[in-house]
Amino acid sequence: MSNNEQQNNGLQRTMKARHLFMISLGGCIGTGFFLGSGYTINQAGSLGAVLSYLVGGLVMYLTLVCLGELSVAMPESGSFQTYATKFIGPATGFAIGWLYWLGWGVTVSLEFLSSGQLMQRWFPDSPIWMWCLIF
Repeated sequence: MSNNEQQNNGLQRTMKARHLFMISLGGCIGTGFFLGSGYTINQAGSLGAVLSYLVGGLVMYLTLVCLGELSVAMPESGSFQTYATKFIGPATGFAIGWLYWLGWGVTVSLEFLSSGQLMQRWFPDSPIWMWCLIF
């Protein structure tokens, strides 16, 4: 492809802040959010779903603000389990570290199951475990 053709299509090899924001937002939300939203709206109604997501978002926001304050006031090498070890005790820090690892292990499994459920919409006769294995 010549340089003139590259200029005509308008593509560039750069990323702006909005691109990074959308990539990180998609990575944080995941497929489980979209699959679980239908169930939540069915059970709680539209207003109940919005209120529950607002309360959950507020709790997450406050937690991250507190963690940000801690990391600015006392920079440590490590994660939030380091602060639990320092302020509560080594057993608590150890437990939080393993629970964090276990939480991400379950999240990866949930993403595989969600992907399998989505693929089952297009291939209804296929088992979900097959898609989990493929992904």
